[in-house]
Amino acid sequence: MKSTIQKSPGMGAVLVDGVTTFRVWAPNADKLFVTGDFNDWSDTALEMEFEENGYWAATTDKAKERDEYKFLIHNGDQKLYRNDPYAFELTNSNGNSIIRTLDFDWEDDEFIIPSWNSLVIYELHVGTFNRKNPDAVGTFEDVIEKLPYLKGLGINCLELLPVAEFAGGISWGYNPAHPFAIEQDYGGPDGLAKLVKEAHKVGIAIIMDVVYNHFGPSDVDLWQFDGWSANDKGGIYFYNDHRSETPWGDTRPDYGREEVRQYLRDNALMWIEKYHCDGLRLDATSYIRYEGGGLGEDVVIEEGNQMMREINQQLQDKYPHIITIAEDLKGQEIVTNSLADGGIGYGSQWDMNFVHPVRKVLTDINDDTRDLQAIVDALEYTYSGDVFKRIIYTESHDEVANGKARVPEEIQPGDAESGFAKKRALLGIVLTLTAPGIPMLFQGQEFIEDEYFQDTEGLDWEKQERLKGISRLVGDVIKLRTGSYEGTDGLRGQNLTIVHFNLETKILAYIRGGEGEQPVLVILNFSNTEYGNYGIGIDDGINWKLRINSVWKGYDNDFSDTDVENIRKEEGETDNRDWTGKLDIPGYAALIYSL
Repeated sequence: MKSTIQKSPGMGAVLVDGVTTFRVWAPNADKLFVTGDFNDWSDTALEMEFEENGYWAATTDKAKERDEYKFLIHNGDQKLYRNDPYAFELTNSNGNSIIRTLDFDWEDDEFIIPSWNSLVIYELHVGTFNRKNPDAVGTFEDVIEKLPYLKGLGINCLELLPVAEFAGGISWGYNPAHPFAIEQDYGGPDGLAKLVKEAHKVGIAIIMDVVYNHFGPSDVDLWQFDGWSANDKGGIYFYNDHRSETPWGDTRPDYGREEVRQYLRDNALMWIEKYHCDGLRLDATSYIRYEGGGLGEDVVIEEGNQMMREINQQLQDKYPHIITIAEDLKGQEIVTNSLADGGIGYGSQWDMNFVHPVRKVLTDINDDTRDLQAIVDALEYTYSGDVFKRIIYTESHDEVANGKARVPEEIQPGDAESGFAKKRALLGIVLTLTAPGIPMLFQGQEFIEDEYFQDTEGLDWEKQERLKGISRLVGDVIKLRTGSYEGTDGLRGQNLTIVHFNLETKILAYIRGGEGEQPVLVILNFSNTEYGNYGIGIDDGINWKLRINSVWKGYDNDFSDTDVENIRKEEGETDNRDWTGKLDIPGYAALIYSL
């Protein structure tokens, strides 16, 4: 029976004033019904009406919040029970759709993400970050419990690995089965909303990782959704030729269809409007841009570029403070060039030109072959004329899995808590937090977590208790970077000056800051040799005060007894400067000075 009640606009199940409008795109269906709790799961009680362009709609005043439902699609002899592509919640990844309005009590949440130049991002996986029970994954509530810890560390932005509903309960999240629904095992929509609200209360932004380069591949009701497909491919939501192929399944969305691009634009908006997220990180964007991910001579998918431009344009127009980040890893400026200049318009991108050379230098077993030029090149690399157009890091979920370990474990396999491993890993952290760019840490990096990342193992919080001094050091550097500690706004500027670069001693020094900014001097010793009365060039009239010594014994008992003091000035040319600053530099030390 068809309804005569006035329809509301919008896709999925739209509940307004006691009336629910169901709307779905199924251009190849012959007829459609909605079946659910509200009509005793009848196959015929609520028939949908064809509107135009392949859309169908129906209304009822019997359905209510949290009722379960599905669409029943008739295509010839096929009868297909399908979950709502726009469902905000499911009972589980292969269960039923649930009617939700997502009408949360945000308690006047008007939080705005901190300025991009003061962000320190902490990437975490909800299922393992604070997992307490070996028989259950971690939840949004478990993350909330650690917000005071993260706030104390100085973190002002969390980036969550994907939380869209995926098959099963254990996953990295990069196999989204239902892009609009929130993983039930993590706490569902209510749990996510509470996490965002509680994070905002303590000044922490939330960036959501989303996957638009493929879906699933399992538990995906979008597959041959309305019964049509070609070449035994995925039907209306997917390419039905060779372009469907990705490393993660034969499920690349068909960006050439306006309805599919609209679906992804709507999804991007949902995270911002319904969940108050402060940014999006799009996974593996090179597989949206290229058929083969940009490996070698590859074919461009211009429709994928169009889709990403539309998302960035939409967000820039409506929410200019929102940051979008591309995990592209091709080192191409088109990704972050502005839309007006023909770019794709991302706010920033993960930088392959930082992480790979820096990790290689840190993990080199020989001081003699440690390549300081690679560090300088990594420091000086920029995209699109803005140092904050890149995300810099030494650890991410990808860099510490798939055969690659955490940095300290790579440095000294089997003994990641050795003095050498800790000091060199901290060199990388200090470099990340003081270099031009938006710095990012991966969960547990601040206490030398050495296990490679796997979605079945929680972080070792006992190690954090044991290595509190290391966490304190990382927190001290973060607070300099964000401005919680005064006198270091040069770290948040565009300028970098290399002041000392010695391939023999492996000592590197640079200044962050330009005219009108409070400069910060960073000195890094990439060798285990301790130098006494070492000279670097300084300018007259500047008195540098030591702020942080990364190998101070107060941070860790394995560290140095050397008493590092403020820089002593002597008249005499060094590094093409008229004055020489003399100081003692312990092995593998990072020293930070301000005025």
